[in-house]
Amino acid sequence: MRIDRIIQESDEPPFSFEFFPPKTEEGEANLFAAIEQLVPLDPAFVSVTYGAGGSTKEKTLEIVSRVHRDYGIEAMAHFTCVDATVDDLRETLDELESLGVENVLALRGDPPGGGDWVKADGGFEYARELVELIDADYSFSIGAAAFPEVHPAAASPEDDLVHLKGKVDAGAHFLVTQLFFDNAAYFDFVDRARAAGIDVPIVPGILPITNIAQLERITSLCGATIPEGLQAELDARADDPEAVVQFGVAYATLQCAELLAGGAPGIHFYTLNLSPATRAIVSALRLLRPWALLRQG
Repeated sequence: MRIDRIIQESDEPPFSFEFFPPKTEEGEANLFAAIEQLVPLDPAFVSVTYGAGGSTKEKTLEIVSRVHRDYGIEAMAHFTCVDATVDDLRETLDELESLGVENVLALRGDPPGGGDWVKADGGFEYARELVELIDADYSFSIGAAAFPEVHPAAASPEDDLVHLKGKVDAGAHFLVTQLFFDNAAYFDFVDRARAAGIDVPIVPGILPITNIAQLERITSLCGATIPEGLQAELDARADDPEAVVQFGVAYATLQCAELLAGGAPGIHFYTLNLSPATRAIVSALRLLRPWALLRQG
């Protein structure tokens, strides 16, 4: 089923999970063990990332196909412009279509090695162009990325919204945000996006904190801000990994509850191929039903 329809037609805000293609057989076994543990939570869909330069292309397609075929879960493939000609992009889209995949997250992507972005000869410069191609010639439900704390390459927040609206105008049906830890950033971003004429669902992306070093590495790469109070609480637990996990689950649960009570159309979890924290958070949210507070209000 198309993700835009899932979001529109669900009686309750949908929960979805993101995974990345592992590099080893052991990692792959752990990935599918995590997926099996999350299946009982009835995820609306799962997404699978696409390595820098398309380095995990075949593995991404394999995992998306297997999740859809063997687990009966709707799946979305990440898809980038990096080092790909238009013909290359069409070839991959054709393959996704042949596998029965209905959903694609269209991204510009990051170059291998973290260097400066260079457009491939015969390829695209912007994610908007990829969205245009998919919308014109294919029937996928198209997702695109949004950045509550502004895309690192944007000249300004206003410039960032111009590019985002370009992706929506080109055919993106829904948006998934980069991870963030301050809900005020998300709510302010949604308000500004609506004022700019962006009217598609904007699903917040949430990373449950389970490891401080891992968190610091991820935020240094994506530019997400760690609020001062959150950083202080993590520092206070730096010598107790189990306490970090417990606090991380509590923080993410409260963060998601506030987002859903405030009208967020669902939650997309960056699982890092692990299940325990996400399972605990989703289970608690299903008991709390914070979205019901929005209806009462």
